[in-house]
This record gives sequence, C-alpha cells and structure tokens, in this order.
Amino acid sequence: MEQMRINKFLAHNGVCSRRDADRLIEQGEVLVNGRQAHSGMQVCAQDEIVVSGKRIKTDGKTVVLAFYKPFGVTCTERDPHAETILSDLIQYPVRVTYAGRLDKDSEGLLLLSNDGDLIQAMMKGANCHEKEYLVKVDQKITDDFLAKMSRGVYLEELDVTTRPCRVERTGKDMFRIVLTQGLNRQIKRMCGAFGCRVKSLKRVRVMHVGLGDLKPGEYRELGQEDIDRLYRDCGLLAPN
Repeated sequence: MEQMRINKFLAHNGVCSRRDADRLIEQGEVLVNGRQAHSGMQVCAQDEIVVSGKRIKTDGKTVVLAFYKPFGVTCTERDPHAETILSDLIQYPVRVTYAGRLDKDSEGLLLLSNDGDLIQAMMKGANCHEKEYLVKVDQKITDDFLAKMSRGVYLEELDVTTRPCRVERTGKDMFRIVLTQGLNRQIKRMCGAFGCRVKSLKRVRVMHVGLGDLKPGEYRELGQEDIDRLYRDCGLLAPN
C-alpha cells in the first residue's frame, strides 16, 4: 500500500491542486477514515477519504484524455450561466480536469487528467510547453505580419511582450502558430495589435499530443507511452 502526503494524493486523483488541497484541509473539509485530516499526513488508496462530504473513489490509475472541444462550449466544470460546459459532453467514470482552457468561441484539443500535479505542470508557463493553433483572420496575411508576430508582440492591456514564436502562412487569410506560453486570449490580442480580428481558432497540438482524427465532442484515452512522455517532459515521475 503505497503512501503519499494527503495534498499530493488529492491532486493525483484530480480532486484539486495541492494548494487547494491544503486550504481544504485547513478548513476541515477533508476526512480520512472518519477523522479530520491534518497537513502532511500520509494516506493510501485503501483509506476512505471524504472531501466536502463526497467520498473520493480511486483505483490508482492515471488517466489522460485528448478531447476535441467544440465551438460554443465553455471551459468550466460548473457554471449555471453557461449554455454548454465540458461535463455535459464528457461522461467518464473517473473525474478529470483540463489543462489550459480554450475560449467559448474557440475549438480544438484539450488534455484532461485525473492527476492534478500533471495538470499543473502542463499549464505552468515557465515550462515553455508548445501549443499549436490554426487561425483564420479577417485580413490578408502579409510577410510583415508573420515577421512581427514571430518576434513577439507588445500587448498593452497586459503590459507584456509575448515570447518569440513560430508562425507560418497556410492560406491568404490563415496561419499556423506555435506558442510556448498561455496568456489570456493571447492570439486574439496579438492579432488585434495589428488591426486583425480572429474569425476562427483551433488548437491542434499540446506538447507532443495532436488532435488527430477526433471530431468535435469526441475524446480518446492516451496510451501508457504517451502518458509516460508527458510526465517525462513535465519533469515528473510517472506514477504507473
């Protein structure tokens, strides 16, 4: 019976991040075998763990899903005002959360997992993980536009200059872009800096995982080789 710290256990099973787990423990929202948990305690999969009145079920298996988020779906697990959310489309027996949101009016690849540590590592901007997008705008793509986008763009609203990136024309009004950061509405802001409006945006790759032949609303489970590579590229030890 492998043991680990309670906050890591909750993160690994997709309940929340370690930081949020620590906060829940401090608030008395976590019970282990009927007793209130305390920071730093060791637990294992055989323990009965209850968070905010809900028992956490685990089988110790790490799950990673590649999901095609359709246009019009809001990246959230709970939002009474959203017309369609992720949980409306993903009916999976293990609770999973997503790494890196997509706007409601964008579509494409989302990676989801029940390991909160992996989610956090994939989202951490300092790790410079690649994300690839196909973008269509309302103007003709020029060489000057491509050059300036690739060098980095100053975003006045955020007071930050984007990292250099790879940009390639794929049509008269379309381009492919590979980013290593995930600022809020980054591509739309970058295009807006040059007077362009994004008409469509699709994410087709996260790290080494591609969208493949998934159709909107579909998902596939990643195999162990892909999962191990994600952990390795994130600097984490694969649990399986």
